[in-house]
Amino acid sequence: MDDSSLSSDPLVVLQDLSFGYGERPVLASVSLTVPRGKVTALMGASGGGKTTVLRLIGGQIRPQKGQVLFDGQDVAALDEAGLYAVRRRMGMLFQFGALFTDLDVFENVAFPLREHTDLAEPLIRDIVLMKLNAVGLRGARTLMPSQVSGGMARRVALARAIALDPELVMYDEPFAGLDPISLGTAARLIRQLNDAMGLTSIVVSHDLDETFAIADQVIVLANGSIAAQGTPAEVRASTDPLVHQFVSAEAEGPVHFHYPGPTVDEDFGPAHGPHARSRR
Repeated sequence: MDDSSLSSDPLVVLQDLSFGYGERPVLASVSLTVPRGKVTALMGASGGGKTTVLRLIGGQIRPQKGQVLFDGQDVAALDEAGLYAVRRRMGMLFQFGALFTDLDVFENVAFPLREHTDLAEPLIRDIVLMKLNAVGLRGARTLMPSQVSGGMARRVALARAIALDPELVMYDEPFAGLDPISLGTAARLIRQLNDAMGLTSIVVSHDLDETFAIADQVIVLANGSIAAQGTPAEVRASTDPLVHQFVSAEAEGPVHFHYPGPTVDEDFGPAHGPHARSRR
C-alpha cells in the first residue's frame, strides 16, 4: 500500500458503536467515518449523543458495543500509556473555552506544552506566540481570562487546542454564546486553521448557518442513530421529516417538545385534584 492510499484512509471510524448512560441509551449501532483533512459537523437535537461521540473518541468513556478507531487504533483497547500518546495527537476546544482562570493567556496556551513535552522555555515562548498570532491575540498574552471577552476567550482556547500541532481538533459548541461578529470570526478560524495546518476537525454545533458554511460533511444524530449524512447541501435537501424539522427550526415534528412521561390526565385528572381525598 502506497503513501497516497494511506493518507486517504479516514482518521476516525466508529464501527457499530452503542453507548448509554445507565438505563438511557444514547447511541445504538452507529457507524461513521471522519475523513482526514476535512471539517465534519456533528449536529442534531440536544441529548442526541454529539458530545458523547467526542468523549468516546478521546477515550474518556468506552463503548458498550463496537469500536472507536483513531488512525486504525482501537481507542478502548489502549493502555494508559497508549491512550496518553493518542491524546497528544488530539486537540479539544471545550464549550465556553474552559480556560484556567488563575493563569494568564500565555500560560493557558503554554499549559499543554509544559504538560506533554520537555521543550526549552525559549521554544515554548515562540510556539505560544505563534499560536496566539494565528488566532489574532498575540498582543493579549499578559491578560487574564477575566479581562478578555467571550469571543477572545474562545480564541485563546483554540490557540491552546492547537498548541501541540494535533492531527485532530474537536470543537464542542464553539459558537455558543458568541455575538455575530465573534461567531463569524470563530467559524472562519476553524476553517482557515483546518486548511492551513492540515488538520482534521469535528465540530459539534447547533448553529446551522455558520456550521454549514465551513463543513465538508454534516452528520445529523437523532434517536441514537444517524438521521442524515452528506454535504451541507445534501442535508439541507433531505426529505426525512426529522432532518427537515431540524434544519428548518420547526417546533412541531418528530422531535417532541415534551419529555416522555405520564399523560396530562394521569398527572392532573380528577384522582389527583385538590378534592381527590374527600371523594375517596
